[in-house]
Order: sequence, then C-alpha cells, then structure tokens
Amino acid sequence: MNTHNRRGKTDPSKGAENKSKEPKPRDKRKYIDFKVKVKKGDPLPSFNEEAIRLNKYLSNAGLCSRREADVLMQTGVITVNGKIITELGYKIAPTDVIQCNGETINAEKKRYVLLNKPKGFITTMDDPQGRKTVMSLVRTACRERIYPVGRLDRETTGLLLFTNDGDLAKKLTHPRYQARKIYHVELNKPVKSEDLEKLLRGVDLEDGKSRADKASFTEGGNSREVGIEIHSGKNRIVRRMFESLGYSVVKLDRVVFAGLTKKDLPRGMFRHLSEAEVSFLRMTKNV
Repeated sequence: MNTHNRRGKTDPSKGAENKSKEPKPRDKRKYIDFKVKVKKGDPLPSFNEEAIRLNKYLSNAGLCSRREADVLMQTGVITVNGKIITELGYKIAPTDVIQCNGETINAEKKRYVLLNKPKGFITTMDDPQGRKTVMSLVRTACRERIYPVGRLDRETTGLLLFTNDGDLAKKLTHPRYQARKIYHVELNKPVKSEDLEKLLRGVDLEDGKSRADKASFTEGGNSREVGIEIHSGKNRIVRRMFESLGYSVVKLDRVVFAGLTKKDLPRGMFRHLSEAEVSFLRMTKNV
C-alpha cells in the first residue's frame, strides 16, 4: 500500500508501523546454547529424570555387580539402542534398549518380601547337602529371583527380608547404617542383672569386642527371657555373646528388623512390603 498522502508527504503513522517491523539489533550478551550435538548413529542422550547409570541397570537386572558391569562394558559387548557403549558412567533412559552379546536385558521389577522364618531352615540359596533352605518358603512370592538380606542360623526364628534390590540390601547389611535388630532370647538358666550390664558394656569374642545397644528382661517374662537390641551383623552374634557369659540359648527369635515387625505375620508365612515401608527403608539413615 502507498504510504504517501495527496501532498506527497509520508504518513507518520504508516512510517512508524514500518519502523516497528524493522529487526532489532542483536543483543551482544552471551546466551547458553542448548542445542545438543549428536553424531549420526549415536543413541540419543537422555534428559529424563528417571535416567540411571548403565552399570546400575545391568546390576539391577541381575546380570552382574556394578563393578563387573564396568568391566563388561569395556569389552564392547554392551549396546544401547544398537550402539556399543564403553563409557563408564553412561546414563540410559527407560525407553532405551539394552543388549549384552545381542540379547536384550530387561530390568527386573523390585521385590521386597518379609518372611517369619521357622526353625529348621538354613539361610542360603541352595544346599549341596539337601537340607531345607529359606528359599523354599518364598518360592511362590514372585517370579523374580530374590535373595536373603543377611542371615539367620538354622535354629533361629523370626524376620528375614528378601529382595532383588542390591542397593537396599547393601545398605541394610552395612555396619555404617546400623540396621536395628531386636531379638527375644530364652536362656538355659536365669540371667543375672550384672550380665545384662556386661552385654551393654561389651564382651570380648574371638573376632573382637561386641556390645548390645539395649538389653533387658522381657515384660511379663521370667528371668530366663531377655530382649536384646543390636545392630552388628556378625555371624551368630547373639548366641556367642551369651555363650561368652556362660549361658546357652534355648530359643532365639528376631522380632524386629530395620523397623519391620512380625505383626500379623504367622510363622512360616511371608508378605510383600508396602510402598511406605520400602520408602522408609530407603530414606532412613539409621533403621
């Protein structure tokens, strides 16, 4: 449209309109370039908040440990979306396809199973001698392969957790996190009050000094029954502590493990943990 009026002068309003459409001078300030440079054939980088390290994914899938996964990646047999990945610390997204030697690796769903263990079962995945193992008690719990967290000896009853979550299992068995365990102990003879004090101060065992966090007579029980709280994960620790003071353990029952209790869980039965219980175990430093 002609922007001149009858007198040949430029219409100020039209000129202002055109002027407003002129490109503005480029701001000389520097801006961050968010463009991602991806080479052809490379798997797309993931910015998903659910992205995890590749070695953790392989470990969670039950293929190997994280350290073994790092070694495996260096051999060039791990691919992500068809691309060989050898970079340590590489992260993947939930939609990525992970393969090892051409076979797709699917991440297992995390399972958390709590068993009220009866007597007569050993805590192992299998036994060459054919003895009964705790795995036979949770065989129908899930299709995923789960493992016991810690152990209870053959004659000890009570709470035993199973999971395929390696990170949580490591946390609950590491002394630094001090997973709380409470046992109901029945002894072969009345327990002296001074011996309970010794348990609290610590007793010398062949593998070092061990002490109870708490120790007291059970409410409503007799002097042969004691409640003891301990966070040590040493083998047969409760039995050995009492044996060092001249007692023999007649019955040993773990009634609390990392804040989990036996409430509404009959002997020999199992249940799956709730989401709230799993979150508690993951988030709490000292359980």
